[in-house]
Amino acid sequence: MEWHKTELAPDDVKTLSEKYGCDLLTASILLRRGIRTGEEIRYYLENDLRHLRNPFELPGMEDAVERILAAKEEGEKVMVFGDRDTDGITGTVLLTDFLRRSGFDVQWRLPLADEPYGLSIAAIEEFAANYGSLIITVDCGISNREEITRAAELGVSVVVTDHHNPPKDLPDADALVNPRLAVIHQQNRYSFTQLSGCAVAYKLVSALRFAMKSEVYGQPICLLNARPSNDAFVIEIAKLRNLTVIDTLTETVVPGMAGIADTRLPVFLSGQQILCWDLPVQQKIFSQAFGNAVEIQMLDMAGEISRQIPQAAGKSLLMLRELSRIGRYQEQRLGELDVLVNLFVSFVQRKERFFDEEDGSDLQLAALGTIADIMPLRDENRLIVRKGIESILKKPRPGIQAILFKEELTGKPLSADNIAWYLTPVINAAGRMGKAEKAVKLLLAEDPAERDVLAVELSAMNEERKRLIEDLCYRAIPEAKKSMETYSQNFAVFAGENILPGLPGLAASRLVEKLKVPVLAATFLDSNEYSGGIVKGSLRSAREYDLHFLLEQCADLFLGYGGHPFAAGFTMERTKWDTLLDRLRGITANMELGLDTEDHLEIDAEIPLPYLSREEEDPKIRGKKDLYLLRLADRFEPCGEKNPPLVFLSRGLKISDIKPCGKGELKHVQLTLDTGKLKWPAIYFNAVNKINVDFKLGDTVDLVYRVNRNWFNGSETPQLSVKDLQVSQKTGT
Repeated sequence: MEWHKTELAPDDVKTLSEKYGCDLLTASILLRRGIRTGEEIRYYLENDLRHLRNPFELPGMEDAVERILAAKEEGEKVMVFGDRDTDGITGTVLLTDFLRRSGFDVQWRLPLADEPYGLSIAAIEEFAANYGSLIITVDCGISNREEITRAAELGVSVVVTDHHNPPKDLPDADALVNPRLAVIHQQNRYSFTQLSGCAVAYKLVSALRFAMKSEVYGQPICLLNARPSNDAFVIEIAKLRNLTVIDTLTETVVPGMAGIADTRLPVFLSGQQILCWDLPVQQKIFSQAFGNAVEIQMLDMAGEISRQIPQAAGKSLLMLRELSRIGRYQEQRLGELDVLVNLFVSFVQRKERFFDEEDGSDLQLAALGTIADIMPLRDENRLIVRKGIESILKKPRPGIQAILFKEELTGKPLSADNIAWYLTPVINAAGRMGKAEKAVKLLLAEDPAERDVLAVELSAMNEERKRLIEDLCYRAIPEAKKSMETYSQNFAVFAGENILPGLPGLAASRLVEKLKVPVLAATFLDSNEYSGGIVKGSLRSAREYDLHFLLEQCADLFLGYGGHPFAAGFTMERTKWDTLLDRLRGITANMELGLDTEDHLEIDAEIPLPYLSREEEDPKIRGKKDLYLLRLADRFEPCGEKNPPLVFLSRGLKISDIKPCGKGELKHVQLTLDTGKLKWPAIYFNAVNKINVDFKLGDTVDLVYRVNRNWFNGSETPQLSVKDLQVSQKTGT
């Protein structure tokens, strides 16, 4: 196996360390991972929800909030329509739960059994017949153009919240909330597009919560700061709406050269509430700039802000700039107006308890949706998942608690990795087995007895799902492998009759792991609408191939398609299946795949032996010490998509013990590795055949590994997880 560690310029490491206040090792890891800008770095170094992006910066958010608030005002019937996977289920629960607690007349619905993905005409017509008038989609809807047109014909409004790639022709909904639309609208206020469907629902709920309790919702507010500049005065103004800057103005005024009417100030400030910092100073500057006859009606917010943020009391904006943690991560040095905007936003968030326990409960669901939908754990997804997990550990939602108890996870540590392995599959199993409503009912149930019954059912479905997928993959692997001959060794296909619609996606993922190429897994189903039946296909990518390129070339064959660049799906008439296969032969003949990097280990940092034994104070528990390397690994949690666990290299560890291990079959190896000061337990998976071949007791080895905490019988032990090792050449052993 090849080991590779990117060389870095020492000056670059030192500069990043000093600029962002992190140690040199953390700085080097950030640089090796290509994390260089303050915008990226802050989500690794900060753990404050103030760093989440403002939901009102999402295109369509205020339109969505206004339509939903109008439904409450008029007592309208509302339906939340979600998808049947974990992301859609958690998003449906999050939004439904909030609307119920807020007094809405709300119901929910998902595609059931073999119903197609997305909003359906049948669901719309049924809802309209029961006098429903507003549908809010979760994790779907952006491609449902015809269905939303039908809703309008029936007098039903639709607010779409989704995160999938938008089609060229967008539906004519009352509001479209999708982070990917920011690219289409060519606006960069919301520059992160990789939110999960549940996270978009969380953003909607955050915006609704703000609108329903904040005095400043929808209010035009101007923040003004005037300052001297040589022989002139600079007047800077930021116009805010819902805590987001929507316009700015800068005027440079030379005293005696022009009156205020000759500037753009009167028009820009007309009808606005004007706030400033240190009113006497601002009034004095205006008098010097325009004369004593000019008086701007401003409110001084210094006193009230200082009561909420005591460290701001008595300080100028320039002094506060040096204290700003948000400002630390800006690529350009903050101006006084920027400081004023940050102060005002932080003040409102604190005063109105923007991030309270209710918000933490919502983040639990958003974290599960983000992890389950394999969204990149970069940018604000890191905060969503980290804070969601913290909330689960502190006080899990009752439905989540029921699953944790049934799966024997109560009281055990949770990370994004073990949530992905042990928790979200239980929720996902309901949709895979055609009973997604069971998961929604569990997560919404108020009766503990009902939750217990549903948790048992979900657990049983998960076990059945495991059995079915093992049987399916046993049949699928040889067929898919043989099909690669047809598709230039770049692609694989497997299809079968009447496979549960939720299983081909799982099979495709397994096949990708085995074959290292993109895979299409499909099921042929009977249909009342199409005499020849239909095909439901699931695609999973490999080696960085973007599936949209493939799907767009076959779009004319599909009844519907969509998804993400690396996980997508479609529905089509079975009569067109052979045509699709013929077309795939041509597409895959010219398919360009990235390199298979399985035999390549990218090293984040080389750790000298003394650092393996180094301890530091635990910032959370006074007097307690923790191993430095564990704390370093914790800093980069949550780990997952686009942020794998840290991989370290250390040289010269001595093997002082070797024990084969494993359940049933002894396939793995437990090692004890001696650093000279500390002995580390280590696990080396699937390495029993390497004993006395690649290494033996007493060898001194160079090691590539991950560091983690192993929990057993309620106790925590630091552990190394070996990725590769080789006998140290410098020792001659």
